[in-house]
Amino acid sequence: MPARLRLLGKLRALVVLPVLAFAILAAASVLAPAPDASASTQSRAAARQKKVVHAASVALRQIGDRYSYGSAGPNSFDCSGLMKYSYKKAGLRLPRTSSAQARRAHKIPKSRLRRGDLMFFTDGGGVYHAAMFLKWKHGRAVMVHSPEPGQRVRRDHPRSEEHTSELQ
Repeated sequence: MPARLRLLGKLRALVVLPVLAFAILAAASVLAPAPDASASTQSRAAARQKKVVHAASVALRQIGDRYSYGSAGPNSFDCSGLMKYSYKKAGLRLPRTSSAQARRAHKIPKSRLRRGDLMFFTDGGGVYHAAMFLKWKHGRAVMVHSPEPGQRVRRDHPRSEEHTSELQ
């Protein structure tokens, strides 16, 4: 009889272990968090940020091109035209004018500016200039922009801190 009990115990183990393993796996899949929408949102955000950084590279390649009011490239630009052209080459869409671009953007603190983010300059009458943030240098923003008639696309520091920071 003890041999029969041992055999019965082994058979029970052969049946119970796979059933127990299946139950554990089934419970784990039910209790595991579902694929999170935030993971796909993060993935899209990372892909977008890569494009924004590419837009900055495109804008930098335009250094030396002349300013021309109402122009959006490929060889001359006004301020918002440079932003639109650079973003388009990176696979992103922007409105044509700086005020329309600013309306579409999300305001962020200046401390959160990242390469490729847009900067808008305002006065009492609204947005009058757009530029693209590149980096911080000695506590000052470095941007690329097409400044004004008679000037060429260049790297520059804002003349004042009267700009708003925008995340595209």
